Amino acid sequence: MKAPTDEVQEVFRNVFGDETIVLTDDMTAADVPGWDSLGHLNLIIALEKRFKIKFATAEIAKLKEDNQNAGTLLALIARKLR
Repeated sequence: MKAPTDEVQEVFRNVFGDETIVLTDDMTAADVPGWDSLGHLNLIIALEKRFKIKFATAEIAKLKEDNQNAGTLLALIARKLR
């Protein structure tokens, strides 16, 4: 199952207050103003609520590593929605 990109994009737009965000697989925190540590936690909480899923602490921490991007996040959501 693929993560619902449009819904994830809507969550990004709401969390970061920017209706112009276009979610792409290679997007990183550096590409989104406000996607800092606090923004990351707000995003995770919003995604958990929206999709009724739960991220483990290790998963949340791993998403902040250098080689991670929005595509990684979408794949993780898709796995949790199975």
